[in-house]
Amino acid sequence: MRKVTVSVDAVTFHVRLTPGASRDEIVAWQSDAADRLHLAVRVRSVPEKGKANAALIALLAKQLSIPKRDIDVIRGATSRLKTVRIVAEGLLQAGLVAQLEAFADERNPD
Repeated sequence: MRKVTVSVDAVTFHVRLTPGASRDEIVAWQSDAADRLHLAVRVRSVPEKGKANAALIALLAKQLSIPKRDIDVIRGATSRLKTVRIVAEGLLQAGLVAQLEAFADERNPD
């Protein structure tokens, strides 16, 4: 199963967000009971008025060295399970996919 879906102008992936954590961090790729992969992320922000989603976008932008304006939560704005889309083309897209897939995989710890 793929961690990241690539289209002509974007990269899309699933995130399981845990708000109210002790620190902001990208934990690992995990799979649920249906064997669907998602990136587990924790943020300190609370889940009200979009604060947790904004913290998720800020964390991803910082970790991936891209502008926040290129990242959007396209599904699951009020849910823990979200679909995130990053606008990227060409070489930038290939680099993003490599960075995203390089995050630790809970099933295969290195």
